[in-house]
Amino acid sequence: MSEQTSPSQKSFMSLFTQHVYVMQQSTKFKCSIDHAKRSFYRSANAIFGRVGRIASEDITLQLINTKCISILLYGLEACPLLKSDISFPDFIVNRLFMKLVKTNNIDVVKCCQGHFGFDHPSVSWSKRVKELEAKFHSCNNLLCKIIYC
Repeated sequence: MSEQTSPSQKSFMSLFTQHVYVMQQSTKFKCSIDHAKRSFYRSANAIFGRVGRIASEDITLQLINTKCISILLYGLEACPLLKSDISFPDFIVNRLFMKLVKTNNIDVVKCCQGHFGFDHPSVSWSKRVKELEAKFHSCNNLLCKIIYC
């Protein structure tokens, strides 16, 4: 007499075997930022779709900085990222500025970013990583000290 497994048990088992298989095939732990990129594009397109060219560039950038950049960086400070993963959000922001100011000149884009006080996501990410490290160092939890230090 064989045991019947429920659909939730089957999905859990297949999910478990997928993750075990990925961990066996990989030599390093790697986080994927594909979901964060998709969510960023979705929210930025929603802002451009609703606001469009009606609002000033300053207002559009404030909306993007408060809504979209936080979506892009959410939880990434806890993940070990490759150099390409860190630089790709900067590329996304540069392309967004190119679309906003209607230019392909990177020097103009960097000048506009400086004028609007817009930090690159890699700068914000490094600040968040330092804050997380400081929290771990100041934590009195023994498990946090064993894992991090």
